[in-house]
Order: sequence, then structure tokens, then C-alpha cells
Amino acid sequence: MKKIGILLLLIAGLTTAHAQAPYNRALGLKFPGGLSITYKKFVSDTRNFEAQFTSWHEGFRLGGLYEINFYAFQKVPELSWFVGPGAHIGFWKSAYEKTYDSQVDLGIDGIIGLDYKFKTVPINVSLDWQPSVTLVGSAGFTPVFGGIAVRYTF
Repeated sequence: MKKIGILLLLIAGLTTAHAQAPYNRALGLKFPGGLSITYKKFVSDTRNFEAQFTSWHEGFRLGGLYEINFYAFQKVPELSWFVGPGAHIGFWKSAYEKTYDSQVDLGIDGIIGLDYKFKTVPINVSLDWQPSVTLVGSAGFTPVFGGIAVRYTF
């Protein structure tokens, strides 16, 4: 078990040692799983925060994520994979309250995906899966969030 831990640390060190985020900030849209406005801001070469405003199921949801980026694809330095934790709060119309006895959801999220920044244009695309567990409101596991994001980088 100790050898596996050392191996994982070594791999993580190698994949991030040469890493530098190919952009600083990005704003765009993400779909399906609702339609989201997404904003990413790097706080270091390999760490970023992402905020999402999602219109979904007769309401909306606000989410925040802390993402760790790994630049493991040496032949494609603009491509990274990322993973991280987050949280969300959702607000829903009155019909939702009849089913779940609540108009507000509160929960935790996770995210894993791929991120690519085009070299010649200020565009970034990502593909991710963002499952969530709602703790307050419609309590339970929701595997449907995530999708494809297209963002303008600056």
C-alpha cells in the first residue's frame, strides 16, 4: 500500500512539474445537464476556481468548484485533465416543493474532466462529469450534471 502511495505522488509530481495554465480566466457556456454560465479563474499554475449558474428543471442552481489541473499530455501541452470538490445551492419553483417539501437544495459536488485551450484563438473547451449529492431538499445522488463547456479566455 505504501508503494502505491509513493507511486501516485511521483506521477502527480511529474505531471504537474512542467505545468503552467495556458490561460488565466475564461467565461462561457456549458451544456447539457441544464444550461450553465461558467467562469474559471486560475489562482496558480495548476489550481483554479470555477463558478457556475445553471438553469435546470424549473429553477436555477449556483455552484462553486475548486479544480486541480494535471498537464500529463506532454505532446499536447494545451490539454489537461482536472478533478476537484465543490458545493451547490439550488432554488426551484413551487411545483418542486410539492414533490420534495422544499424549494431549496444544498449539497456537495465533485468534478472530473478534460480541458483544452486552442493555441491560435482565445477559446477553451472542456468535457466533464459533475455528480452531486444533495443533502438538504431533494436529498440524494444526482449523476446528470457535467457536459461540454465552450469559453472565451482572457
